Amino acid sequence: MSEWPELDAFLTTDPADVGCDEAMRILHVYVELVARGDDAGARYPGVASHLRQCGPCGEDFEGLLALVADPPIESAATRLRKKIRGRR
Repeated sequence: MSEWPELDAFLTTDPADVGCDEAMRILHVYVELVARGDDAGARYPGVASHLRQCGPCGEDFEGLLALVADPPIESAATRLRKKIRGRR
């Protein structure tokens, strides 16, 4: 190991890592599997490996999972539209 942790991380990258482009292409599917409690890492091991290694992609995963697991509060405009249409 060297004095440069980023270089060390790069040199020890899992060869199964699919990279940012592929991980982002199917991130929504991966997130849905995790949210349902399925073993997404077993189905997409390359994506799981990438999300462990890549900070920005891991943050995208965490953010999307948070939205799926706890949807944001309905906006005032959406509530108003529903009331106007007679749906509550």
